[in-house]
Amino acid sequence: MSSGKVKTGQLWSKNKADLANQLTDLKKELGQLRTQKIAGGSASKLTKIHDIRKSIAKVLTVINANQRAQLRLFYKGKKYLPLDLRSKGTRAIRRRLSPSEKAATLEKTKKRAVHFPQRKFAIKAEA
Repeated sequence: MSSGKVKTGQLWSKNKADLANQLTDLKKELGQLRTQKIAGGSASKLTKIHDIRKSIAKVLTVINANQRAQLRLFYKGKKYLPLDLRSKGTRAIRRRLSPSEKAATLEKTKKRAVHFPQRKFAIKAEA
């Protein structure tokens, strides 16, 4: 059983299977500590439960971060990204036109610009 706190730095180098094994071990240990607490354990058990819960959270964080990194690699260069991988921004930013959409002009507008260009007037400067 792996007792005590888990160092997050050491978790990043582990592979998926090792992380899964460590997670199951920590969950088993947490279950045992909870039963001991009910049976009337000491106050040190309570702090240990806290440490184990935080360790589980760290392991899950590393697992999820690795999973997201793999997904980002998978979707790199694809036309669409899953919603949870897109940048959040604000609602207004998400609904804003893209630069290409902003620059696009209608066929009718193009014709009008060609056939009726802006007139240029020369104004005589008075001395």
